[in-house]
Amino acid sequence: MKNIILTGGSRGIGEAVALQLAANPTHQVYLIARSGEALQRVAAQAYQRYQHRNVFPIIYDLTTPAVGLQEKLPESLTQVDVLINNAGFLVNKPFEQHSEEDWQKTFEVNVFGVVRMIKGLQDKLGKERRSHILNVGSMGGFQGSTKFEGLVAYSASKAALANLTESLAQVFVDKHIAVNCLALGAVQTDMLKTAFPTYQAPLSAEEMAKFVTYFALEGHQFFNGKVIPVALSTP
Repeated sequence: MKNIILTGGSRGIGEAVALQLAANPTHQVYLIARSGEALQRVAAQAYQRYQHRNVFPIIYDLTTPAVGLQEKLPESLTQVDVLINNAGFLVNKPFEQHSEEDWQKTFEVNVFGVVRMIKGLQDKLGKERRSHILNVGSMGGFQGSTKFEGLVAYSASKAALANLTESLAQVFVDKHIAVNCLALGAVQTDMLKTAFPTYQAPLSAEEMAKFVTYFALEGHQFFNGKVIPVALSTP
C-alpha cells in the first residue's frame, strides 16, 4: 500500500494524476485543494470508474499555516510515501502591471505553499519506507529555457521551486526522502489558456499525467535532487 498526497488535485494535470493513481486499489490518495465541491467530483469520478473508494478529499488552502492540514489528516496516516506538490498559481500581465499582491500570491502558492506542505508532513515522510517528494515545476523556471514577458512572477517562482528541490535533496539525503522536480512544458490545461490563450499544446493533461504518475511512484529509485525538463514545446 502507498499513501499519496497530491495538491491541486481538482483540475488539469492534478485531476488526471489523481484518477490514474486511484486505478490501483492499494493506493490511498489524499487530494488537497481549496474547493470541496471540485474534490468531491474527482473522488466520485474515481469511484465510478474503478468501483473502489481510495480517494479522500481534503479542503486546505496552501497559503494558510500547515497546522490546519495536520488537523485534517487521519491519525492512522503515519507514513506518506509520495507527496506531489502540483498546485500552482499564474498571472499573465506585463511586468510593469505585476502588482506586489501578484508577486506575493504567486510565491505564496508556488513556493511557500510547497514549503508548508513539506514541513507539515515531515514527521510522516521516510518513517517506515523511503518517500518521494515530487515538485511539479515548469520550463518557465528551467535555467536556459525560453522565458515569456507576461509570466515573470510565475517563471521566477518556478525557478525558486527548482532550487528548493535541489536544496532539500541535500537536507533529506540521510532521512530516506528523495526530492525531485519535473519542469513541464506546454500541456493543454486551463492554466495554459491563461498564459497562452490561442496556443494549442501538443499534450493533453491525461497524456502528461501518465508520465507524472509513473515518475511520482518510481522516479525516486533512479533520481534524487534532479530538475528534469519534460517538454515537447515551451510553449
